[in-house]
Amino acid sequence: MAIHTDVLVVGGGNAALCAALAARAHGVSVMVLERAPEDERGGNSRFTEGSMRFAFNGVDDLLKVVPDLTEDEKQNTDFGAYTEDEFFDDLFRVTDFRSDPDLAEVLVRRSFDTVCWLRSLGLRYVPKYGKQAYKVGGRFKFSGGVVVEVVGGGAGLVDSLYKLVADRGISVHYNARALSLLADDSGVHGVRARIDGKTQDIESGAVILACGGFEANAEWRARYLGPGWDLAKVRGSRFNTGDGLRMAIDAGALPAGNWSGCHVVAGDLNAPNYGDLKFGDAFQKHSYPFGVLVNAEGKRFFDEGYDFRMYTYVECGLALARQPKQLAYQVFDNKVLHLLRDEYRLRSVTKVRADTLEGLAESMEGVNPQQFLATIREYNAAVRTDRAFDPNSKDGRCTEGLALNKSNWANTIDEGPFEAYPVTTGITFTFGGLKINARAEVEDVDARVIPGLYTAGEMVGGLFYSNYPGGSGLISGSVFGRVAGDAAAEYVGSR
Repeated sequence: MAIHTDVLVVGGGNAALCAALAARAHGVSVMVLERAPEDERGGNSRFTEGSMRFAFNGVDDLLKVVPDLTEDEKQNTDFGAYTEDEFFDDLFRVTDFRSDPDLAEVLVRRSFDTVCWLRSLGLRYVPKYGKQAYKVGGRFKFSGGVVVEVVGGGAGLVDSLYKLVADRGISVHYNARALSLLADDSGVHGVRARIDGKTQDIESGAVILACGGFEANAEWRARYLGPGWDLAKVRGSRFNTGDGLRMAIDAGALPAGNWSGCHVVAGDLNAPNYGDLKFGDAFQKHSYPFGVLVNAEGKRFFDEGYDFRMYTYVECGLALARQPKQLAYQVFDNKVLHLLRDEYRLRSVTKVRADTLEGLAESMEGVNPQQFLATIREYNAAVRTDRAFDPNSKDGRCTEGLALNKSNWANTIDEGPFEAYPVTTGITFTFGGLKINARAEVEDVDARVIPGLYTAGEMVGGLFYSNYPGGSGLISGSVFGRVAGDAAAEYVGSR
Protein backbone atom coordinates (compact mmCIF):
# COMPACT_ATOMS: atom_id res chain seq x y z
CA MET A 1 0.00 0.00 0.00
CA ALA A 2 1.20 3.50 -0.78
CA ILE A 3 2.04 5.86 2.05
CA HIS A 4 0.59 9.37 1.87
CA THR A 5 1.78 12.72 3.21
CA ASP A 6 1.05 16.31 2.27
CA VAL A 7 4.69 17.34 1.78
CA LEU A 8 7.50 14.87 1.16
CA VAL A 9 11.08 16.04 1.71
CA VAL A 10 13.89 14.00 0.15
CA GLY A 11 17.14 14.56 2.04
CA GLY A 12 18.27 14.79 5.64
CA GLY A 13 20.60 17.77 5.96
CA ASN A 14 20.19 21.44 6.81
CA ALA A 15 18.23 22.42 3.67
CA ALA A 16 15.88 19.44 3.90
CA LEU A 17 15.13 19.92 7.58
CA CYS A 18 14.59 23.67 7.22
CA ALA A 19 12.12 22.85 4.42
CA ALA A 20 10.36 20.32 6.62
CA LEU A 21 10.10 22.74 9.54
CA ALA A 22 8.81 25.57 7.34
CA ALA A 23 6.16 23.36 5.73
CA ARG A 24 5.05 21.90 9.05
CA ALA A 25 4.47 25.39 10.43
CA HIS A 26 1.57 25.69 7.96
CA GLY A 27 -0.19 22.72 9.59
CA VAL A 28 0.37 20.20 6.81
CA SER A 29 1.73 16.68 7.33
CA VAL A 30 5.41 16.30 6.45
CA MET A 31 7.62 13.26 5.89
CA VAL A 32 11.40 13.18 5.47
CA LEU A 33 13.35 10.51 3.57
CA GLU A 34 16.99 10.25 4.68
CA ARG A 35 19.07 7.86 2.58
CA ALA A 36 21.64 7.38 5.34
CA PRO A 37 21.17 5.25 8.45
CA GLU A 38 20.32 7.23 11.56
CA ASP A 39 23.90 7.28 12.86
CA GLU A 40 25.10 8.91 9.60
CA ARG A 41 22.20 11.31 9.13
CA GLY A 42 22.63 14.95 8.22
CA GLY A 43 24.19 14.95 4.77
CA ASN A 44 27.09 17.33 4.20
CA SER A 45 25.76 19.71 6.85
CA ARG A 46 27.17 17.44 9.53
CA PHE A 47 30.70 17.91 8.19
CA THR A 48 30.70 21.73 8.23
CA GLU A 49 31.88 24.23 10.81
CA GLY A 50 28.30 25.44 11.12
CA SER A 51 29.24 28.87 9.73
CA MET A 52 26.51 31.05 8.27
CA ARG A 53 27.09 34.18 6.23
CA PHE A 54 24.32 36.74 6.57
CA ALA A 55 23.86 40.48 6.19
CA PHE A 56 23.73 42.59 9.35
CA ASN A 57 24.13 46.29 10.04
CA GLY A 58 26.05 46.22 13.30
CA VAL A 59 26.16 44.81 16.80
CA ASP A 60 22.49 45.59 17.48
CA ASP A 61 21.49 43.24 14.64
CA LEU A 62 24.02 40.69 15.81
CA LEU A 63 22.50 40.67 19.29
CA LYS A 64 19.27 39.33 17.76
CA VAL A 65 21.27 36.30 16.64
CA VAL A 66 23.65 36.01 19.61
CA PRO A 67 21.71 37.66 22.47
CA ASP A 68 23.97 36.15 25.13
CA LEU A 69 27.09 38.09 24.14
CA THR A 70 28.89 39.13 27.33
CA GLU A 71 29.75 42.75 28.09
CA ASP A 72 33.42 41.82 27.83
CA GLU A 73 32.87 40.43 24.33
CA LYS A 74 31.02 43.56 23.26
CA GLN A 75 33.72 45.86 24.59
CA ASN A 76 36.74 43.92 23.34
CA THR A 77 35.49 42.95 19.88
CA ASP A 78 35.01 44.87 16.68
CA PHE A 79 32.22 42.87 15.03
CA GLY A 80 31.83 45.48 12.33
CA ALA A 81 28.92 45.18 9.92
CA TYR A 82 28.22 43.18 6.80
CA THR A 83 25.60 44.94 4.74
CA GLU A 84 23.41 43.47 2.03
CA ASP A 85 25.37 45.47 -0.53
CA GLU A 86 28.62 43.90 0.69
CA PHE A 87 27.08 40.44 0.52
CA PHE A 88 25.91 41.09 -3.05
CA ASP A 89 29.35 42.44 -3.99
CA ASP A 90 31.15 39.41 -2.55
CA LEU A 91 28.76 36.90 -4.10
CA PHE A 92 28.97 38.38 -7.58
CA ARG A 93 32.70 39.09 -7.38
CA VAL A 94 33.77 35.56 -6.48
CA THR A 95 31.35 33.95 -8.96
CA ASP A 96 32.63 36.15 -11.80
CA PHE A 97 29.23 37.90 -11.90
CA ARG A 98 27.52 34.74 -13.11
CA SER A 99 25.29 34.16 -10.08
CA ASP A 100 21.59 34.25 -11.01
CA PRO A 101 20.43 37.71 -9.84
CA ASP A 102 16.97 36.49 -8.85
CA LEU A 103 18.37 33.73 -6.67
CA ALA A 104 21.04 36.04 -5.28
CA GLU A 105 18.30 38.50 -4.33
CA VAL A 106 16.47 35.83 -2.33
CA LEU A 107 19.66 34.59 -0.66
CA VAL A 108 20.96 37.98 0.44
CA ARG A 109 17.68 39.71 1.30
CA ARG A 110 16.45 36.78 3.38
CA SER A 111 19.73 35.77 5.01
CA PHE A 112 19.36 37.77 8.24
CA ASP A 113 15.67 37.00 8.64
CA THR A 114 16.35 33.28 8.17
CA VAL A 115 19.09 33.19 10.80
CA CYS A 116 16.73 34.97 13.19
CA TRP A 117 14.00 32.44 12.32
CA LEU A 118 16.33 29.56 13.20
CA ARG A 119 17.27 31.33 16.42
CA SER A 120 13.57 31.69 17.27
CA LEU A 121 13.19 27.92 16.83
CA GLY A 122 15.96 27.30 19.34
CA LEU A 123 19.26 27.20 17.42
CA ARG A 124 22.13 28.88 19.24
CA TYR A 125 25.10 30.67 17.70
CA VAL A 126 28.51 31.78 18.97
CA PRO A 127 31.09 34.20 17.53
CA LYS A 128 33.86 32.57 15.47
CA TYR A 129 36.76 33.68 17.66
CA GLY A 130 40.03 32.07 16.61
CA LYS A 131 38.77 31.34 13.10
CA GLN A 132 37.49 34.68 11.81
CA ALA A 133 38.95 37.08 14.38
CA TYR A 134 42.44 37.57 15.77
CA LYS A 135 43.46 39.66 18.75
CA VAL A 136 45.58 42.65 17.81
CA GLY A 137 46.29 45.49 20.22
CA GLY A 138 44.15 43.84 22.89
CA ARG A 139 41.01 43.74 20.73
CA PHE A 140 39.44 41.15 18.43
CA LYS A 141 38.42 42.21 14.94
CA PHE A 142 36.26 40.16 12.62
CA SER A 143 36.92 40.01 8.89
CA GLY A 144 35.77 38.07 5.84
CA GLY A 145 32.01 38.56 6.24
CA VAL A 146 31.33 35.60 8.57
CA VAL A 147 30.90 36.28 12.29
CA VAL A 148 29.07 33.33 13.87
CA GLU A 149 28.69 29.57 13.76
CA VAL A 150 26.10 27.22 15.21
CA VAL A 151 26.93 25.88 18.66
CA GLY A 152 28.47 22.45 18.15
CA GLY A 153 29.35 23.14 14.51
CA GLY A 154 27.75 21.06 11.79
CA ALA A 155 26.99 18.16 14.12
CA GLY A 156 25.32 20.56 16.55
CA LEU A 157 23.26 22.06 13.74
CA VAL A 158 22.06 18.65 12.56
CA ASP A 159 21.22 17.40 16.05
CA SER A 160 19.31 20.59 16.86
CA LEU A 161 17.29 20.45 13.64
CA TYR A 162 16.38 16.80 14.13
CA LYS A 163 15.16 17.55 17.64
CA LEU A 164 12.97 20.33 16.26
CA VAL A 165 11.65 17.98 13.60
CA ALA A 166 10.81 15.32 16.18
CA ASP A 167 9.14 17.85 18.49
CA ARG A 168 6.80 18.85 15.64
CA GLY A 169 5.69 15.36 14.75
CA ILE A 170 7.48 15.21 11.41
CA SER A 171 8.14 11.59 10.48
CA VAL A 172 11.65 10.62 9.36
CA HIS A 173 12.50 7.41 7.50
CA TYR A 174 16.17 6.35 7.51
CA ASN A 175 17.82 3.98 5.03
CA ALA A 176 15.35 5.47 2.56
CA ARG A 177 16.72 5.94 -0.95
CA ALA A 178 14.47 7.81 -3.35
CA LEU A 179 14.48 6.11 -6.74
CA SER A 180 12.18 8.13 -8.99
CA LEU A 181 9.49 10.78 -8.97
CA LEU A 182 5.85 9.86 -9.37
CA ALA A 183 4.93 12.34 -12.08
CA ASP A 184 2.54 12.84 -14.97
CA ASP A 185 1.40 15.70 -17.16
CA SER A 186 -0.22 17.45 -14.20
CA GLY A 187 2.91 17.49 -12.06
CA VAL A 188 4.70 15.54 -9.34
CA HIS A 189 2.65 13.43 -6.92
CA GLY A 190 5.23 11.61 -4.84
CA VAL A 191 8.30 9.40 -4.91
CA ARG A 192 9.13 5.75 -5.41
CA ALA A 193 11.63 4.84 -2.72
CA ARG A 194 13.47 1.85 -1.29
CA ILE A 195 13.12 1.92 2.50
CA ASP A 196 15.07 -0.70 4.46
CA GLY A 197 15.43 -2.67 1.24
CA LYS A 198 11.75 -2.60 0.27
CA THR A 199 10.49 -0.58 -2.69
CA GLN A 200 7.26 1.35 -2.18
CA ASP A 201 5.46 4.43 -3.44
CA ILE A 202 4.95 7.47 -1.24
CA GLU A 203 2.18 9.74 -2.49
CA SER A 204 2.29 13.42 -1.62
CA GLY A 205 0.80 16.75 -2.55
CA ALA A 206 4.29 18.20 -3.10
CA VAL A 207 7.89 16.98 -3.18
CA ILE A 208 10.93 18.94 -2.04
CA LEU A 209 14.27 17.61 -3.28
CA ALA A 210 17.11 18.58 -0.94
CA CYS A 211 19.38 15.56 -1.13
CA GLY A 212 22.69 17.04 -2.26
CA GLY A 213 24.81 17.06 -5.37
CA PHE A 214 26.90 14.32 -6.98
CA GLU A 215 30.20 14.84 -5.16
CA ALA A 216 30.24 11.26 -3.77
CA ASN A 217 29.78 9.74 -7.24
CA ALA A 218 33.24 9.12 -8.73
CA GLU A 219 31.85 8.36 -12.19
CA TRP A 220 29.83 11.58 -12.31
CA ARG A 221 32.80 13.59 -11.01
CA ALA A 222 34.95 12.32 -13.87
CA ARG A 223 32.08 12.91 -16.34
CA TYR A 224 31.21 16.46 -15.34
CA LEU A 225 34.24 17.88 -13.50
CA GLY A 226 36.87 16.26 -15.70
CA PRO A 227 39.77 13.79 -15.65
CA GLY A 228 41.37 13.27 -12.26
CA TRP A 229 38.35 14.29 -10.24
CA ASP A 230 37.46 10.65 -9.64
CA LEU A 231 40.60 10.59 -7.45
CA ALA A 232 39.51 13.42 -5.15
CA LYS A 233 38.72 12.72 -1.52
CA VAL A 234 35.13 13.40 -0.48
CA ARG A 235 34.95 15.63 2.59
CA GLY A 236 31.33 14.92 3.42
CA SER A 237 28.55 12.37 3.10
CA ARG A 238 29.10 9.19 1.10
CA PHE A 239 25.41 9.22 0.16
CA ASN A 240 25.40 12.31 -2.10
CA THR A 241 25.58 10.49 -5.41
CA GLY A 242 23.24 12.62 -7.50
CA ASP A 243 20.02 10.64 -7.05
CA GLY A 244 17.85 13.74 -6.69
CA LEU A 245 19.34 15.38 -9.76
CA ARG A 246 18.86 12.24 -11.84
CA MET A 247 15.25 11.82 -10.73
CA ALA A 248 14.35 15.41 -11.49
CA ILE A 249 16.07 15.46 -14.89
CA ASP A 250 14.35 12.19 -15.81
CA ALA A 251 11.06 13.94 -15.02
CA GLY A 252 11.89 16.85 -17.35
CA ALA A 253 13.64 19.30 -15.01
CA LEU A 254 16.12 21.70 -16.59
CA PRO A 255 19.75 21.34 -15.45
CA ALA A 256 21.26 24.71 -14.51
CA GLY A 257 24.41 26.26 -13.15
CA ASN A 258 28.07 25.28 -13.12
CA TRP A 259 28.05 21.52 -13.71
CA SER A 260 31.82 21.48 -14.19
CA GLY A 261 32.39 23.41 -10.96
CA CYS A 262 32.50 22.46 -7.31
CA HIS A 263 33.40 23.52 -3.79
CA VAL A 264 36.80 22.04 -3.06
CA VAL A 265 39.47 22.70 -0.45
CA ALA A 266 42.92 21.65 0.63
CA GLY A 267 42.63 18.77 3.08
CA ASP A 268 44.94 16.45 4.96
CA LEU A 269 46.78 14.13 2.57
CA ASN A 270 45.86 11.13 4.70
CA ALA A 271 42.22 12.01 5.28
CA PRO A 272 39.77 9.15 4.66
CA ASN A 273 38.15 8.84 1.24
CA TYR A 274 34.80 10.01 2.67
CA GLY A 275 33.88 12.26 5.54
CA ASP A 276 34.68 10.91 9.00
CA LEU A 277 31.86 11.50 11.49
CA LYS A 278 34.31 11.51 14.39
CA PHE A 279 36.37 14.38 13.02
CA GLY A 280 33.78 16.31 10.96
CA ASP A 281 35.51 19.09 9.03
CA ALA A 282 38.79 18.79 10.94
CA PHE A 283 40.76 17.44 7.96
CA GLN A 284 40.51 20.78 6.13
CA LYS A 285 43.58 23.03 6.26
CA HIS A 286 42.69 26.72 5.97
CA SER A 287 45.59 28.68 7.51
CA TYR A 288 47.56 28.83 4.25
CA PRO A 289 47.32 32.68 4.02
CA PHE A 290 49.93 32.87 6.81
CA GLY A 291 52.45 30.59 5.11
CA VAL A 292 53.44 29.40 1.66
CA LEU A 293 52.16 26.57 -0.55
CA VAL A 294 54.61 24.45 -2.54
CA ASN A 295 53.86 21.56 -4.89
CA ALA A 296 55.76 18.33 -5.49
CA GLU A 297 58.23 20.22 -7.67
CA GLY A 298 59.03 22.48 -4.72
CA LYS A 299 57.45 25.52 -6.37
CA ARG A 300 54.74 27.93 -5.28
CA PHE A 301 51.59 27.84 -7.43
CA PHE A 302 49.02 30.06 -5.70
CA ASP A 303 48.90 33.59 -4.25
CA GLU A 304 48.20 32.53 -0.69
CA GLY A 305 47.28 36.03 0.44
CA TYR A 306 45.33 37.70 -2.32
CA ASP A 307 42.17 37.83 -0.18
CA PHE A 308 40.72 36.52 3.08
CA ARG A 309 40.61 32.75 3.15
CA MET A 310 36.75 32.78 3.16
CA TYR A 311 36.98 34.03 -0.43
CA THR A 312 39.95 31.97 -1.62
CA TYR A 313 39.87 28.48 -0.15
CA VAL A 314 37.83 27.07 -3.04
CA GLU A 315 40.22 28.59 -5.56
CA CYS A 316 43.12 27.23 -3.52
CA GLY A 317 41.57 23.77 -3.67
CA LEU A 318 41.02 24.06 -7.42
CA ALA A 319 44.64 25.13 -7.94
CA LEU A 320 45.78 22.18 -5.83
CA ALA A 321 43.73 19.78 -7.98
CA ARG A 322 45.84 20.83 -10.98
CA GLN A 323 49.20 20.12 -9.31
CA PRO A 324 51.34 17.00 -9.89
CA LYS A 325 49.99 14.11 -7.79
CA GLN A 326 47.37 16.55 -6.41
CA LEU A 327 49.95 17.12 -3.66
CA ALA A 328 51.17 20.24 -1.91
CA TYR A 329 52.65 21.28 1.44
CA GLN A 330 51.58 24.25 3.54
CA VAL A 331 54.75 25.62 5.16
CA PHE A 332 54.91 27.84 8.27
CA ASP A 333 57.62 29.12 10.55
CA ASN A 334 57.56 29.81 14.28
CA LYS A 335 56.32 33.40 13.87
CA VAL A 336 52.84 32.29 12.83
CA LEU A 337 52.37 28.86 14.42
CA HIS A 338 50.18 30.39 17.14
CA LEU A 339 47.77 31.61 14.43
CA LEU A 340 47.08 28.18 12.96
CA ARG A 341 43.48 27.02 13.24
CA ASP A 342 42.41 24.23 15.57
CA GLU A 343 42.49 21.56 12.86
CA TYR A 344 46.29 21.84 12.74
CA ARG A 345 46.53 20.69 16.36
CA LEU A 346 44.70 17.37 16.13
CA ARG A 347 46.67 14.33 17.19
CA SER A 348 45.77 12.65 13.90
CA VAL A 349 47.08 15.48 11.72
CA THR A 350 49.76 14.72 9.13
CA LYS A 351 52.73 17.08 9.46
CA VAL A 352 56.51 17.30 9.49
CA ARG A 353 58.50 19.51 11.84
CA ALA A 354 62.16 20.51 11.89
CA ASP A 355 64.44 23.11 13.43
CA THR A 356 66.02 23.99 10.09
CA LEU A 357 64.69 24.48 6.59
CA GLU A 358 67.13 21.88 5.32
CA GLY A 359 65.79 19.36 7.82
CA LEU A 360 62.24 20.25 6.81
CA ALA A 361 63.03 19.81 3.12
CA GLU A 362 64.38 16.30 3.70
CA SER A 363 61.21 15.36 5.62
CA MET A 364 58.71 16.58 3.01
CA GLU A 365 58.09 13.30 1.22
CA GLY A 366 57.36 13.65 -2.47
CA VAL A 367 58.79 17.19 -2.78
CA ASN A 368 61.99 18.20 -4.62
CA PRO A 369 64.13 19.40 -1.66
CA GLN A 370 66.62 21.47 -3.64
CA GLN A 371 63.92 23.38 -5.50
CA PHE A 372 61.96 23.86 -2.28
CA LEU A 373 64.95 25.50 -0.57
CA ALA A 374 65.56 27.69 -3.62
CA THR A 375 61.88 28.72 -3.63
CA ILE A 376 62.02 29.72 0.05
CA ARG A 377 65.25 31.71 -0.42
CA GLU A 378 63.75 33.57 -3.38
CA TYR A 379 60.50 34.17 -1.49
CA ASN A 380 62.23 35.46 1.65
CA ALA A 381 64.27 37.92 -0.36
CA ALA A 382 61.11 39.33 -1.95
CA VAL A 383 59.10 40.00 1.25
CA ARG A 384 58.34 43.67 2.00
CA THR A 385 59.38 43.68 5.67
CA ASP A 386 58.80 47.45 5.92
CA ARG A 387 55.05 46.83 6.16
CA ALA A 388 53.39 45.64 9.37
CA PHE A 389 51.80 42.21 9.54
CA ASP A 390 48.11 42.26 10.52
CA PRO A 391 46.12 39.00 10.32
CA ASN A 392 42.80 40.89 10.62
CA SER A 393 43.11 43.02 7.50
CA LYS A 394 44.54 42.87 4.02
CA ASP A 395 47.76 44.41 5.27
CA GLY A 396 49.63 44.93 1.99
CA ARG A 397 52.62 43.07 3.40
CA CYS A 398 53.55 41.49 0.11
CA THR A 399 56.38 40.18 -2.01
CA GLU A 400 57.84 42.04 -4.96
CA GLY A 401 59.66 40.76 -8.03
CA LEU A 402 58.47 37.16 -8.03
CA ALA A 403 56.79 35.48 -10.97
CA LEU A 404 53.96 34.74 -8.52
CA ASN A 405 53.80 37.32 -5.76
CA LYS A 406 51.99 37.01 -2.44
CA SER A 407 49.65 39.98 -1.99
CA ASN A 408 49.15 40.09 1.81
CA TRP A 409 50.39 38.47 5.03
CA ALA A 410 53.83 37.73 3.57
CA ASN A 411 56.26 36.85 6.34
CA THR A 412 59.74 35.51 5.78
CA ILE A 413 60.08 31.78 6.43
CA ASP A 414 63.26 31.92 8.49
CA GLU A 415 62.55 31.31 12.17
CA GLY A 416 62.53 27.74 13.44
CA PRO A 417 60.98 25.48 14.33
CA PHE A 418 59.28 25.02 10.96
CA GLU A 419 56.17 22.96 10.20
CA ALA A 420 54.83 21.63 6.89
CA TYR A 421 51.45 19.99 6.32
CA PRO A 422 50.87 17.77 3.25
CA VAL A 423 47.48 18.43 1.62
CA THR A 424 45.47 17.13 -1.29
CA THR A 425 42.18 17.84 -3.01
CA GLY A 426 39.03 17.43 -0.93
CA ILE A 427 35.66 17.96 -2.64
CA THR A 428 32.75 19.33 -0.59
CA PHE A 429 29.84 19.79 -2.98
CA THR A 430 29.10 20.28 -6.66
CA PHE A 431 27.69 23.50 -8.14
CA GLY A 432 25.56 22.00 -10.92
CA GLY A 433 21.87 21.77 -10.10
CA LEU A 434 18.32 22.40 -11.23
CA LYS A 435 16.72 25.57 -12.59
CA ILE A 436 14.40 27.09 -9.99
CA ASN A 437 12.58 30.38 -9.54
CA ALA A 438 12.46 32.64 -6.49
CA ARG A 439 9.84 30.35 -4.90
CA ALA A 440 12.16 27.32 -5.20
CA GLU A 441 9.81 25.82 -7.81
CA VAL A 442 11.64 23.58 -10.29
CA GLU A 443 11.33 24.54 -13.95
CA ASP A 444 11.32 22.13 -16.86
CA VAL A 445 13.19 22.19 -20.16
CA ASP A 446 10.43 24.36 -21.65
CA ALA A 447 10.87 26.97 -18.87
CA ARG A 448 7.57 25.99 -17.24
CA VAL A 449 7.15 25.27 -13.54
CA ILE A 450 6.75 21.58 -12.72
CA PRO A 451 3.71 21.61 -10.41
CA GLY A 452 4.42 20.17 -6.98
CA LEU A 453 8.23 20.00 -7.31
CA TYR A 454 10.66 22.16 -5.31
CA THR A 455 14.35 22.05 -4.49
CA ALA A 456 16.85 23.53 -2.05
CA GLY A 457 20.44 23.19 -0.86
CA GLU A 458 23.20 21.88 -3.11
CA MET A 459 20.65 21.00 -5.80
CA VAL A 460 19.96 24.68 -6.55
CA GLY A 461 21.62 25.49 -9.86
CA GLY A 462 22.80 28.94 -10.88
CA LEU A 463 23.84 30.38 -7.52
CA PHE A 464 27.53 29.48 -7.30
CA TYR A 465 30.04 29.47 -10.17
CA SER A 466 33.73 28.53 -9.91
CA ASN A 467 33.87 29.82 -6.33
CA TYR A 468 31.62 30.91 -3.51
CA PRO A 469 31.90 33.09 -0.38
CA GLY A 470 32.57 30.86 2.64
CA GLY A 471 29.53 30.36 4.85
CA SER A 472 27.13 30.78 1.92
CA GLY A 473 26.38 27.09 1.55
CA LEU A 474 24.57 26.60 4.85
CA ILE A 475 22.71 29.89 4.67
CA SER A 476 21.63 29.08 1.11
CA GLY A 477 20.31 25.74 2.32
CA SER A 478 18.41 27.39 5.16
CA VAL A 479 17.01 30.23 3.04
CA PHE A 480 15.88 28.13 0.08
CA GLY A 481 14.80 25.27 2.34
CA ARG A 482 12.50 27.67 4.16
CA VAL A 483 11.27 29.16 0.86
CA ALA A 484 10.59 25.68 -0.54
CA GLY A 485 8.79 24.54 2.61
CA ASP A 486 6.53 27.59 2.64
CA ALA A 487 5.77 27.35 -1.08
CA ALA A 488 5.10 23.59 -1.00
CA ALA A 489 2.72 23.93 1.95
CA GLU A 490 0.89 26.79 0.26
CA TYR A 491 0.60 24.75 -2.95
CA VAL A 492 -0.87 21.79 -1.06
CA GLY A 493 -3.29 24.09 0.77
CA SER A 494 -4.50 25.66 -2.46
CA ARG A 495 -5.54 22.38 -4.08
